[in-house]
This record gives sequence, C-alpha cells and structure tokens, in this order.
Amino acid sequence: MRRFLDDQAWLENRRIMEILRSIESQALAVAASPPSGPFIPMDEPGPTVELPLERPLFKPPFRPLIQAVELEEGEAEVDTAPLYDQVVIDPVLLRKNIRRALGRRPQVTLAEVIAGHPLEHGLAELLAYLRVASSLPHTVDEEARDQVSWQTDDGRVRRAVMPRVILMRGKEAGARGSGQEAVRDISS
Repeated sequence: MRRFLDDQAWLENRRIMEILRSIESQALAVAASPPSGPFIPMDEPGPTVELPLERPLFKPPFRPLIQAVELEEGEAEVDTAPLYDQVVIDPVLLRKNIRRALGRRPQVTLAEVIAGHPLEHGLAELLAYLRVASSLPHTVDEEARDQVSWQTDDGRVRRAVMPRVILMRGKEAGARGSGQEAVRDISS
C-alpha cells in the first residue's frame, strides 16, 4: 500500500511540475513579445470601501408572546358534504385513452385525444392529462396553440389555451418536451 501511495504522490508531483513548466514557458513567450493593448483587464482598479456604520444594526429575532389560554370546546354547524365530493381522476384511464388514440396513428395531439374523450372533471382532468403526457414520448410545439373546452356543472363552458402537445408512439420522440408547460389562459 505504501508503494502505491508513493507512486501516486510521485505522479502527482510530476504532473504539477509539467503544469508549472507550461506556465513558465507561456510567460516567457509573452515576455518576449508582449501583446498590444490591455493584457489583463481589471474590473475595478481600486478597492471597494465598506464602512462599518453602513451595515444594518443587529435586530434580535421576533419572539411572539404566547399567552396560556384555556381552550373551550364548542360546536359549529358545518356542512361536511364538500369533503366527500372530492374528484378522483384515474391516470390509468387517461393513459389508456392516449394509447388507444396512438394505436390508430403514430402521432396525435393532446387536444385530439381530449376531443375523442371529453373532459368530465374540467381543469383537474386536463392537468392530469398533461402529467400523464409528460411520462410518454412527446414534444411541445410552443408556436402552435390548442384550445380545449369543457362544461362545468352549472352549464358554463370553460376554455383553456395551451401549447400544442404532440404525443408519439414508442420511441419516435426525437426530443422529449418537459411536460411542465402550464395552461396559458383560462377564460369563460
């Protein structure tokens, strides 16, 4: 082990000496024929001065005053129904919709997939489609825009304008997009 370490130290010392000789030869070459104009420009020719009184004074950290308050038990009339009305979007179903569309053609846009399978859960489902698309071979065309629309529970039509996401079958994706592009504009 000692011999190995000695050999390594010898090789490092040799390399350092080669670097120093290279620097020395370059310095001698520059000394023999100096370049015209500024050789090594400096950003500021003088030192910067920072006075001690220009620095902000020490401020102790704020410590909130917490008073011991006895908690009282109370009752409130709260409607818990919205807690149970949560929407769950199945990414496996969305991936299956995309695969089915790609089974017929080698490339398909996300807007075409959504046109074939309209959004039932609005923007949340659109974002889930974008997340699923980011894990598949795809590219994003920032020049072109696609418009996706859906109808809310109260009957209003919502639209989202986003860059064109082109999904590709298999390994045909030359450059994969980031999939992180956000929906640009949402209007009613």
